[in-house]
Amino acid sequence: MSFKIKLAAIALSLLPIGAIADTLPAPDDQVVLRVSGLIGVTNDADGAAFDMNMLKDLPATEIRTTTIWTEGEQVFLGVSLADLLQRVEATGNKMDAYAINDYNTEIPMSDAVNGGPIVAYMRNGAEMSVRNKGPLWVVYPYDDDPKYMSEQIYSRSIWQLDRIKVVNR
Repeated sequence: MSFKIKLAAIALSLLPIGAIADTLPAPDDQVVLRVSGLIGVTNDADGAAFDMNMLKDLPATEIRTTTIWTEGEQVFLGVSLADLLQRVEATGNKMDAYAINDYNTEIPMSDAVNGGPIVAYMRNGAEMSVRNKGPLWVVYPYDDDPKYMSEQIYSRSIWQLDRIKVVNR
């Protein structure tokens, strides 16, 4: 083994456990979501940029529910908000979520739990167009718990999501 390879191996062994795994590749396609603010994992100067394939590479969660904006039961597929925030090592207590048209809402980090909301990228087996509330929509499992059937939760269900800023407030 050459000296350079040995030196590289020693340098890598000195990195903290997880330092190599805690990288986020650069997007290969159009960025559909930016996460910024109090996060530990980034891939550009503005924070963490995700293309659709990067979101689809995260664990998928399905929610079957009715909504106040659609007819009948809908099947949403996406990444749980908890998994997304864990992936970027978010440390704040609130999220400012923004839509393409700059509509914004505040979501407490306490909402990002297993069995809670997802950042949906598919509805009823198809990607969502901007015209149909896409490409990303924060969806809660409204039918699973009465606490998700409130005006406050509905206001957090932002569609055409394109930015999340993690803050302490």
